Amino acid sequence: MPAVEKTVKKTVLTVVAAALLPALCAGPAAAATTAGPHPSPSDSSGSPESSAPAKAARSRIGGARLARTATQVQLGPGAPVLPKDLSGESWIVADAESGDVLASHDAHRRLAPASTLKMLFADTLLPRFPAAGTHKVLPSDLAGMGEGSSLVGIKENLTYTVRDLWLGVFLRSGNDAVHVLAAMNHGVPQTVRDMQAHAEDLQALDTHVVSPDGYDAPGQVSSAYDLTLFARSGLQKKDFRTYCSTATAQFPGMTKKGKKRETFGIQNTNRLLTGADGVTQYKGIAGVKNGNTTHAGATYTAVAERNGHVLLVTVMKPSSTESQAVYKEAARLLDWGFASEGKVTPVGELVAPGSSAAGRSGGAATGGGAAQDGKGGARGAGSGKASAPAAAAPGKGGSSGVGTALAISAGVLLLLAAGVFLVNRRWPLPDLVRRFPRR
Repeated sequence: MPAVEKTVKKTVLTVVAAALLPALCAGPAAAATTAGPHPSPSDSSGSPESSAPAKAARSRIGGARLARTATQVQLGPGAPVLPKDLSGESWIVADAESGDVLASHDAHRRLAPASTLKMLFADTLLPRFPAAGTHKVLPSDLAGMGEGSSLVGIKENLTYTVRDLWLGVFLRSGNDAVHVLAAMNHGVPQTVRDMQAHAEDLQALDTHVVSPDGYDAPGQVSSAYDLTLFARSGLQKKDFRTYCSTATAQFPGMTKKGKKRETFGIQNTNRLLTGADGVTQYKGIAGVKNGNTTHAGATYTAVAERNGHVLLVTVMKPSSTESQAVYKEAARLLDWGFASEGKVTPVGELVAPGSSAAGRSGGAATGGGAAQDGKGGARGAGSGKASAPAAAAPGKGGSSGVGTALAISAGVLLLLAAGVFLVNRRWPLPDLVRRFPRR
């Protein structure tokens, strides 16, 4: 089919879907096509979910089927069945570019997010501080961290670049780095407010932010759907893509008198990225973020690319006793998603930010909810450009696709015709996304 014809058909379908979506969401939910691999556990009274501030009806954001607790998938001819060994209380598989949700299980279930909430933290604060900027750490910057917090090793009275701090956040999930950046953003309470406002703009309505680092806190919840929205939004930013796909780095240590400042090596705790602790490095992986706390259990959002197809997968709180289950279940879902390309009917979608519609109809959106580039400027949806991530060093020797997956080309991108641009409500617009040549 010619490319122009494909574009026209896609545009027509998008317009029709946009017109029908309110009626579909208001009507009764369609029955699930297939039963899930396991029933959704009931909420326990002692879980963070039960103390969430808003015990309203389940969210229908993204489509009525995503509000259901059973597994949602609609297989077409030749589509592989979902993996049987999935134990996550909540998970989702989505196309990162179109936003189509290919399959889900209890996608809006509110659970403790652990350090995957750092994706929202980074998406909110990254544009505010230039990477080359510096900050001398005050003792008060490191106050208030939870007992047993993951740390990158920041020391008070030493100076770090903003880049150093973000490497600490993404690679070591350092709560100390989070608290220093929050201090630079006028403190933890202000940062929490900013994160909550950004989550609401992204239409991540399952999320309630209490602590910017994701540490367990009463009432702090998110969902597989929301975490996937955070990842998708963050991946529009060059710096976010660079940091989340970096496998190893050198981090500043102490300075000895008369000598150059010491550094020490840090490695990303995302096992699918680095291939560590009995987990095989995933072909085409490019991030995003993992987490683990007492209440949350293991949580993980991954993005990977194969043959021009980019997928996002989030898995929350698997109950399996399998070692590193969250990574292995995410890998199975990625495998299924790539094998299912063009063979399944989407069961929902990742919605656009609330500010994006205004940005498209009346100029670039502004404020905390606007999509941003890696340098802090508002990125208008119609700019026709996307920045490329720096290639990350693989966790092990040889070509692994770590640095090339989800790479968005730095070359000149094709501009969409004005009519198509105005009616296509997806975000990001697929035709604005290109990648580096794949290995």
